[in-house]
Amino acid sequence: MKVQCHKIASVTYRLGLAQEVEISRMIEPRMGTVLVVRALEEKRVYDVLELASGRQAHISKGDVFAGALGARAALRGFVGRVPEKLAAGDRIHVLNLGGVLGECTSGTSEVGHPLLVEVLGMAVRDGKPINIKDNALPTADHLELKEPVIFVAGTCMNSGKTRAAVEIIFHLTQRGYRVGAAKLTGVACLRDTLNMMDHGAVEGLSFLDCGLPTTSDVPDLPAVAKGILNALSLREVDVVVAEAGDGVIGHYGVRSLIEDSEIRAATRCMVVTANDLVAAWGAQRLLEDELGLKIGVMAGPATDNEVGVHYVEEQLKIPAANARTMGEKLADLVEKKTFAV
Repeated sequence: MKVQCHKIASVTYRLGLAQEVEISRMIEPRMGTVLVVRALEEKRVYDVLELASGRQAHISKGDVFAGALGARAALRGFVGRVPEKLAAGDRIHVLNLGGVLGECTSGTSEVGHPLLVEVLGMAVRDGKPINIKDNALPTADHLELKEPVIFVAGTCMNSGKTRAAVEIIFHLTQRGYRVGAAKLTGVACLRDTLNMMDHGAVEGLSFLDCGLPTTSDVPDLPAVAKGILNALSLREVDVVVAEAGDGVIGHYGVRSLIEDSEIRAATRCMVVTANDLVAAWGAQRLLEDELGLKIGVMAGPATDNEVGVHYVEEQLKIPAANARTMGEKLADLVEKKTFAV
């Protein structure tokens, strides 16, 4: 059976799906399985789907689109999982912008309820289930990247990590560096890596390129990160700016990356974005005191004005620069830490 899709979600972008997709009503509910679904409602909040092109489009009631099964564990968003059983006609939810689909188990008052969809079937090719792992970059047991890594982590989602990353990329590019960009953890969509390339990165890759719709509870996430970093090394970059989505405490595996010996050795500068001063204080206690990882620069909302900058620099003894208002200073501090200029 074939169906005509109105939209193809970005979580499937590496597969090059056509608008007409063959489906089976027999479904294997696994992480990354591609499904075709129909929207059962139209919303005004969380109503947008990122397409395989990177464009964003409103989801209208009755829209038929392809997405992929995955999990989400957002502190300020939806929490969802891959259902244990799934059949054509069942109802599930759109868990994120990129078209990750699953069974929502929790949400927040800010985002309301996730958009409800009906499962039409599982996408198949030559009679075999299609999974986003089908055209993925390989993972790696060892890091072959020789270039330095600027690791951008945050105390929570929405703490300014991507803004800090793109400011660093922009200014380093302006100074003549070839910058590779990576999104190492989170829930799949193209928005952040496209933003990084719009600011000058020669390439932007994420865990989605390794066939993962999410990094929530992935058992060997460092191997995924090393696969991404090794692929960027092939682009003859001078440096890689690697952002870890979510926070250093959470379900997306950030801590497993910063505890990995090879990734730690490659990291020349750790940039931490903090939502407030308590978060800045806690980040120092966790990363420096508990894990022995030196914070190179602090950014994020905690540095929005001179009160926060003064506390971070005077009390925590960490250089601070706000990405929105002091982007060039942020790049100066990062460049000095990374290249000893």
